Amino acid sequence: MSTLQKLLSITVVFLFLVTGCASVPMESIESTAKAKAFNQPTENKAGIYVYRKDTHFGAAIKKNVYVDQECIGETAKGVFFYHEVDGDKDYTLATESEFSPNDLTVSMKSGMLYFFEQYMKMGVFVGGAGIDQKSEAIGKEALTELNMATKGHCSV
Repeated sequence: MSTLQKLLSITVVFLFLVTGCASVPMESIESTAKAKAFNQPTENKAGIYVYRKDTHFGAAIKKNVYVDQECIGETAKGVFFYHEVDGDKDYTLATESEFSPNDLTVSMKSGMLYFFEQYMKMGVFVGGAGIDQKSEAIGKEALTELNMATKGHCSV
């Protein structure tokens, strides 16, 4: 076996070991089902769903999600969070990227549900993340196949 073949073999084994699926603490089946009922938020509140679908790129990467600099949780492939905020205010949702945060500012009205997808993207040294607002129909459909992660568990 040539040096190049050995190096290639070692690289393939290393990539296989480090590209497994990341995991985060999960909520109970009951809590997940309650969140997926899409009930109206508490009075004078807006409900925020942040989800990360089952993607092949970045499956081993975990990224924090923030609402106005409060870490809601750390995402992994196939999870979502539900979080309530005071209604009738502007909020900034943010997620980690390689060189700077990716922010999205949204005006949230009381009694409304909002859906945001976090997605992984290529970086120079490590994968980054972005966040996009989705329609209620698209968000609800995406959540049917996802499980709810425990809020507040964030990497430092």
